[in-house]
Amino acid sequence: MPDVWAGIDSGKSAHHCVVIDQSGTVLLSKRVENDETALLQLIAETAERAAGGEICWATDLNAGGAALLIELLAAHAQHLLYIPGRIVHHAAATYRGDGKTDAKDARIIADQARMRTDLQPVRSADQISVDLRMLTARRTDLICDRVRAINRLRATLLEYFPALERAFDYSKKAPLTLLSGYQTPEGIRRIGLTRLTGWLRKRGCRNSAKMAEKALAAANAQHTVLPAQSMGSALVVRLADQISSTDAEIADVDAQITDLFRQHDSADVLLSMPGFGPVLAATFLANIGGNLDGFDSVDRLASVAGLAPVPRDSGRISGNLHRPRRFNRRLLRTCYLAALSSLKNSPASRTYYDRKRGEGKSHKQALIALARRRINVIWAMLRDHTEYREPAAAICVQAA
Repeated sequence: MPDVWAGIDSGKSAHHCVVIDQSGTVLLSKRVENDETALLQLIAETAERAAGGEICWATDLNAGGAALLIELLAAHAQHLLYIPGRIVHHAAATYRGDGKTDAKDARIIADQARMRTDLQPVRSADQISVDLRMLTARRTDLICDRVRAINRLRATLLEYFPALERAFDYSKKAPLTLLSGYQTPEGIRRIGLTRLTGWLRKRGCRNSAKMAEKALAAANAQHTVLPAQSMGSALVVRLADQISSTDAEIADVDAQITDLFRQHDSADVLLSMPGFGPVLAATFLANIGGNLDGFDSVDRLASVAGLAPVPRDSGRISGNLHRPRRFNRRLLRTCYLAALSSLKNSPASRTYYDRKRGEGKSHKQALIALARRRINVIWAMLRDHTEYREPAAAICVQAA
């Protein structure tokens, strides 16, 4: 059993540390800059307070601003627990006083670490999974930026050229190429069908003749010049260029993710699982830390992924199951999308999904149930380093 507990309320530029003993008495309370020298001094000072005894550290962040602290504690072989901020928030209501300070939060974190036995230790991930976590997070940001830019482009087109807005899908390359040169009704009418077809073909657009016809039909449907056309057309060009450059960056990040993921020992194992491509498999690997060391059992992994329902019974109400409130949303999304994709090429997944639908479950419920079942398989595959093999019975049922 530890002799002292050190609670860290982590921040971007500074942390607050409170050290307590076995009786809950505060031995140290200080604000520490998020700086290597200051953090090393804190570790040494805490060791002095422990007088050679065992120290248990606890923090409310396991990445981001606490990254330097976590690495320094790992380098000094210190035991570190992770307490989610939600737990700290709800636990604060059981302590005296309504005020909120960093010192109070750090005191609560230390006290919760002293009393609870269900907190998970912070385990370091391998280098590849750390890099994949950064790249997949960047990819998510780029996808969100792309969707936002497409929505803004469509809204701008609606201001002055609604017929062209509804004519094309602007998530595709060819319509963006069209907008880079021609954005107004009179401009499209002026170039004409033949020259516009050649212009699009020269820039590598597929079905250039059909595209030119649709664009010309939209231009002929509107002869009124709206007040927003002058500024709107200029903004549309910039937005189209922004989307195209974002597409290029996404393709570059995807290539980086694929190359890096292929270097991991478990790459072939995960790719053998139906529904997993390089990006989804890399995202899964990044969010579990590269291996199963951070999870005591497959049930714990399912719980972290938000796939293990928890009971919310009260009085005479029993069997009331809901999704847990604390889970890794990126991991859940990855498992959900992989399960959805597996319906196309895995007879076992399709059979299980159909059975759940036959039991009256909705599409979403059946997919979550399938994702939970697949977690058991993935756990066994990663544990034994064995590639997936489709059950023979499922193949026979599918063939029948």
